[in-house]
Amino acid sequence: MDKQIKFIADGMLGSLARWLRLLGFDTEYFSGKDKYFLAYRARNEKRVVLTRDRKFVSENKSTSLLIESETLREQLKEVKKKLHLTFDRTVFFSRCSICNQPLEPKSLSDVIDDIPPYVARTQKNFSQCKKCGRIYWQATHWERMIDFIKSIDNEN
Repeated sequence: MDKQIKFIADGMLGSLARWLRLLGFDTEYFSGKDKYFLAYRARNEKRVVLTRDRKFVSENKSTSLLIESETLREQLKEVKKKLHLTFDRTVFFSRCSICNQPLEPKSLSDVIDDIPPYVARTQKNFSQCKKCGRIYWQATHWERMIDFIKSIDNEN
């Protein structure tokens, strides 16, 4: 994976932003209306704007990528193909899916007071976002997410 590439997804692509974060990509989400600020921020932070807004892309060709697909699966495939990305399993689930901050590994004793008892009994590995405090662990949905990523990664 090109660890240098950073994204900023506009308000139409919130799910795509979340999944790019899960894949380990630094992906901000911009829900504001000011497209000039979005373009400025992308240039200033060296981010690629992901948008479905054709006019924005035509006015900001060097910093934006038009997302034509409507489904999440197809959007991820489109970004991967157009930017020649590879998905690096070693960085999956390394960013907060909510606020994009890098996650920090935590021990059970660090999070015991903030997780359900069943999770404390069944899980060993935890991560936490130091910005929003969200705690992550490899629950049953984790394998389904990995399978989803693999299915996209294996398609052309």
